[in-house]
Amino acid sequence: MKCDYSLYLVTDRAILGGRDLCRAVEAAISGGVTLVQVREKDVSSREFYQIALALRDLTARYQVPLLINDRLDIALAVDADGIHIGREDLPLGEARRVLRPGKIIGYSVSDVGEAVYGEKNGADYLGAGPVYMTSTKEVDIEPLGVEGLRRIKQSVAIPVVGIGGINRDNVREAGKSGADGVAVISGILGGSDPARASRLIRYAWQNC
Repeated sequence: MKCDYSLYLVTDRAILGGRDLCRAVEAAISGGVTLVQVREKDVSSREFYQIALALRDLTARYQVPLLINDRLDIALAVDADGIHIGREDLPLGEARRVLRPGKIIGYSVSDVGEAVYGEKNGADYLGAGPVYMTSTKEVDIEPLGVEGLRRIKQSVAIPVVGIGGINRDNVREAGKSGADGVAVISGILGGSDPARASRLIRYAWQNC
């Protein structure tokens, strides 16, 4: 499946302040988001499924690909466009074996060695980070910075998406790495106007 990775939204209901997730995601898509990943860490499987199914219907209307973080069973159940996994999740080879041809597999990396492994073992794209310090996910590694992101991009032939602490103020800097896109969480969903936030980030990215 051909995919535009340029403005990649990762969901996080914890930063919505009680606002409706589907409405926030729809607003973000109207502002220019090109790909959505559903990431839900503290919900039951049933609730995750219901959230993913609602977002599957929404993103399908806009022809925006939907990926599921970690949960291959949920991805299969809602017929998502793919999954995003890390080294602690299901092995890449097994994910590729189970998913239908054409489905997308993303893989989280934080250095060149992991990037080369991900490409070799069937990832369609890499989520590289954290690029900057981030408050939406606990990590125990130093941020890559633009140079680290550039090294990862130069080490592989598949698309690379920078993630971690990216917002409208630093997205142009991140773009200097040569990455194929940026993944954003709080920079879009953390404010009251996801559509405007998405437009501003997309404009900045396109004018790196």
